[in-house]
Amino acid sequence: MGAAVVDFDRLAHDELVVPEVVDTLRAWWGDSILPTSGKIDRQVLASIVFGDAAQLARLEGLLYPRLKERSERIIAGHQIDPGVAAVILDAPKLLEAGLADWCDVLVFIDADRAVRSERVTGIRGWSPAEWERRENLQIPLDRKRANADYVIVNHSSIEHLRSQVEQAFKSVLASYNQDSGGPVAPEASADHIQ
Repeated sequence: MGAAVVDFDRLAHDELVVPEVVDTLRAWWGDSILPTSGKIDRQVLASIVFGDAAQLARLEGLLYPRLKERSERIIAGHQIDPGVAAVILDAPKLLEAGLADWCDVLVFIDADRAVRSERVTGIRGWSPAEWERRENLQIPLDRKRANADYVIVNHSSIEHLRSQVEQAFKSVLASYNQDSGGPVAPEASADHIQ
């Protein structure tokens, strides 16, 4: 739809191969996080940080400033590109990372608990306990939902999801066209799309 996407999960994975980051993580947690391939074993790292909130905070303290710096450069490049209609920050921990202030509009993609559980076990291979542990380390979903300008419910087909995304995106772009100073508040009837 003409938007550029900054995928923070991808950026975080990319950081895990930067020699400075690898050396720091190895100093903190030993050789167990570096198998013979020489790359960070993300499963071992996850078992460390998602089992201990202090260790997760330590990792985030290392990665978040790096991710912010790198994403600022990427966003600046997109902002001067006339072919980019908008920049989307795809960040599961957007609020936790302090990135909400960068956004003109927040969109929360929602799904029922059963659907989320099925997806993470099927796509990521997480056990229900692992999924729950990771979700509990984030800001509660109700709070994320309450902070959103738009809520898109993703519980059925990709076509239905695409339709909702297109509707929200068109609404956001229209608000910019109406007011060159930034987006207007979404209409009450448009803030929850199902």
